[in-house]
Parts: sequence; structure tokens; C-alpha cells
Amino acid sequence: MRSMNIQNNRTENVGGLCRRDFMKLAGGALAGLALSRFPSRLDAQTFGAKRSGELNILCWEGYNTENVLGPFRKAFPGVKVKAESGTDDPSMINKLRAGETKVWDLINVNQCWAVGQMWPEKLIAPLPRERFEPCMKQMMKWFYDEKKGITPFALTPDGKELLGLVQRFGPFSFVVNTKKISRAMAEDQGLPLFMDPKLKGRYAVLAYDNWNVMHLCITAGFTPFKEHTPAEVEAFRKTAKQLFANAKMVSGDLVQLNQALVNGDIDCYFSGGTYTASPARIEGFSEVRGISPLRGPMDGKGAMQWFELTSLVNNPQLSKSALDFLEFIQKPEICKAVAFAEGTYNPVSQMSRPEVFAKFSKQELDALQWESLDEEMSRSVDYQIVPDNDLLTSIYNEAKRTRT
Repeated sequence: MRSMNIQNNRTENVGGLCRRDFMKLAGGALAGLALSRFPSRLDAQTFGAKRSGELNILCWEGYNTENVLGPFRKAFPGVKVKAESGTDDPSMINKLRAGETKVWDLINVNQCWAVGQMWPEKLIAPLPRERFEPCMKQMMKWFYDEKKGITPFALTPDGKELLGLVQRFGPFSFVVNTKKISRAMAEDQGLPLFMDPKLKGRYAVLAYDNWNVMHLCITAGFTPFKEHTPAEVEAFRKTAKQLFANAKMVSGDLVQLNQALVNGDIDCYFSGGTYTASPARIEGFSEVRGISPLRGPMDGKGAMQWFELTSLVNNPQLSKSALDFLEFIQKPEICKAVAFAEGTYNPVSQMSRPEVFAKFSKQELDALQWESLDEEMSRSVDYQIVPDNDLLTSIYNEAKRTRT
């Protein structure tokens, strides 16, 4: 068996939280803290002259790398840039709730949090639409459509204000070794595949807890994005118990699970996609493949996808460099640097532009499963907040503890 040289992602599993482990946001007391002046639209007076020489970014890994920040510092030599990488969306958002709206200028989180939490709580400010709507209009069809317009996750509920710019994205359901389980079979059976008794001891669980909760709902036959009936909650409990009881291994380390796939120790793992399969695929192990099921209980669909949104923090002295940075990361070479950062790889919304697409080699496109991206995304629904996530997570954790 060939060895697999894959760089581990240092932010992949920190303190029990994973890169795509979106725990439900804390509410209550924190929600009312530190809400600063809320501009309805940005103008020149919004930017604090005292902060013209600095820029602070709170983000997922990738935007904090030298490949992104180095070129920006060179282009804007008078700006001191600080970028801090988070480990989960709620923790980053809670920094703003706790008073750090006065610290940060930009925040980069996943799709549902901007319109669902940060905008109602006045933690973010709208972008100048005339300056940045042209960027959105050049993005891939899932984020801008000539008939439907901009994705609603990037807009205020009334559709008037632009809440951020989309960049990284991808499908996220589960991963198989196609030498053991064919792509056609995996797509046809979907997540219920893991309930097949014949698969006992032949799969792993990638412990991205909130994704696991949503995927368990789908496995049990209903959408995650609603309040669940007692019967559905009981079905969820039974499904979670079986998932963990029959798993060969449970780990938060995607590199470990990819290695197990390649070595033949497991045939598939529960919760994963382009993001988690890409480190193995870039090394030539194309049998490691993210799967987007053909059908499921979410309006007929059985797959989900995520995308990141970078927004302006509602900072009373917002750095005037914030908008420059948002414009800068649209440059083709920076789009590529963001796509291939920190040992895991993702498509970016700007790949619809020929000058961006040309930056990717055939091997890199294969790592992103580019040849099937269109059909996989077409089968996917947007990740959203689960209304009764606390209840389902408590049941999930109870089942997970049986492994310890």
C-alpha cells in the first residue's frame, strides 16, 4: 500500500470543536452585549481615521496565511494586518457579542449566521452595494443567478442590503473509498447506507458534531431544519445509537480517516465531502471521494452544502482598509491562495471567472471533484440553523459517549 503524505490541519479539532462543527449559538445574556451604532449604509464618515493604518480580521483558516496576507501587506504597505483564525462560528460570533466589535473589522463565518444571527443583533454592517454587487454578479450560479439574484444568505431579509461576500464553499455529506463502495451505489443509497448491517465495523464517524446531527436526521428520514415530532426524535435516537455502536472508529481527525480509507481499514466515513477528501485526492488517491446523494428528505434532496461569507463588523471606528481587503481577495491569485490553504482544499465562488479558473491545474481540479461539482451542488440544500439543535445534540452526545 502506498504511503499517504498529508499535512494535518492544526485547526481541525481544537478543544473538541472541529472546522465545520457548527454548534448552536449561545443566546440569552450575551445577545444584548456591546451593540454599537448600527449604520444603515456605509459612507466615508463611517471609517475611523485613527484606524486607517490597521486591519483586524476574524476568520476561518486560510485568510490568516502568508499567501493571502503577504501580498496584501505588499500592496498596502502602510496597513498593519492582524488575522486570527477561529475553530467554530459561534465562538467567533460570541467575541463580537462580548464587546469585540471595537476590535475586529471583518468576520468570516458560514452562511446562515450572518442573516440569522449577526444582522439582527447588529454585529455586522452592510457592504456598499454599488461597489460589491458587481463582485457577486461574477460568481458561480449558486451565489448569483440572473433570475433569482444574489443568494438570500448574503442579503438582509428584505433583500435591500448586502451582508457579505461569498468565497469558499462545497458539498458535505459523506466520503467513501470507491474501490470498496462504488460512487453509483453510494449516491443511490445516500446516508441510510450506514444503517446497513453488512457495513458494521467497516466505517468511521468523523466527529464533526453538528454536521453529524444534521446528517443523522437525514439518515433517519426527515429534514434537520424544523422542529421535530416525538416520533422523529425517537427515530433520531435509535439512528444515532446504531451509528456509533457499529462504527469501527470515531475521530475528529480527517487525515486519520483518509489514511484508514486508503489503507483499507474502513470503506467510508460519516460526515465529509470535498473539504475532507481533498487532502487525499491531491496526493493522487482519487478513490477517496465525497458523495452527494441523489435524493433525500429535504424537498427531495439528500445532500447539503456550506459556503463562507465575509462581512464587515459593526465597528464604530471601522478601518478604511476593510473594503480594500474584500476587493483584494477577489484577485485571481488570491482566490487561488484562499482555495488551497492550510492543507485542505475547496472550490471558490470566483472560479466562474476564466482568469481565476486558469490558476488551477488538472490535479488540483481533480482534488476538488470539479468534474461532478455542478451535479453535486444541484442536489444539495444550504446548511441552515437547526431549531431544536440543543435537544438533538444532547441525544447525539449520549450515543457518542457509548464509545468512550
